[in-house]
Amino acid sequence: QVHLMESGGGLVQAGGSLRLSCAASGSVFSISGMAWYRQAPGKQREFVATITSGGMTNYADSVKGRFTISRDNAKNTVFLQMNSLKQEDTAVYYCWLGSRGVNYWGQGTQVTVSS
Repeated sequence: QVHLMESGGGLVQAGGSLRLSCAASGSVFSISGMAWYRQAPGKQREFVATITSGGMTNYADSVKGRFTISRDNAKNTVFLQMNSLKQEDTAVYYCWLGSRGVNYWGQGTQVTVSS
């Protein structure tokens, strides 16, 4: 079993920055990728960014140029640096990990951007 623990969420003013972390523990083998998703109130969960074990990244258009995903393979940890935050970035952010065809999710961390 794999357990994902997110941290780093909080309240920030528009234009500010936050850095999210997600550490994977347990039976972590053959990670195919790690990613961040988010879900705003009343909306479906949406893709934010992903990174492969080889370091290739992909971003949602809405966050390109503002968010950066990175990972520490030795520590099975993925990060999301969020800059120039906007009110529309307010959401619960979820960490995702893919391993051997199984999807694992974290419990989510709240990010609130105020005006």
